[in-house]
Amino acid sequence: MEIDGRCLCGLFTYEATINPDRVVICHCTDCQISSGSAFRLLTIVRKDDLRILSGQLKTYIKTAESGSKRAQAFCPECGTMIYGADVMDPKTFSIRLGTARQVKELTPSVQIWCRSALGWLAGIETKTRADQQPPAVSLTGTQ
Repeated sequence: MEIDGRCLCGLFTYEATINPDRVVICHCTDCQISSGSAFRLLTIVRKDDLRILSGQLKTYIKTAESGSKRAQAFCPECGTMIYGADVMDPKTFSIRLGTARQVKELTPSVQIWCRSALGWLAGIETKTRADQQPPAVSLTGTQ
């Protein structure tokens, strides 16, 4: 499947060929922290299947729990995380699918690092929903 994506400000854009059956939810603590969310949606893309159309990314080198080093690439202007990769010889890239225009078409097939998953995710479908940003009063519960 062909996807295309960008960072929040649009400075960095890309195209990639992915396997839509290999979409992953990662619950690891590092993904929670770096995404500012409960998990990250990603897929692995071979080097030859990722095409950078515009922009240049900045990288941060993080040390995984295993001790291996991973380059975390993000837009230097808006900070959007785009991918993770091996530091020395990236043969594959872990694309952050929140950046893909086709994200609504991609259904996760597996969840990893579930020992770090937040317990309340199991009941999220029972929470109050809004189609857009509700007034601040309804978010705080004050009148």
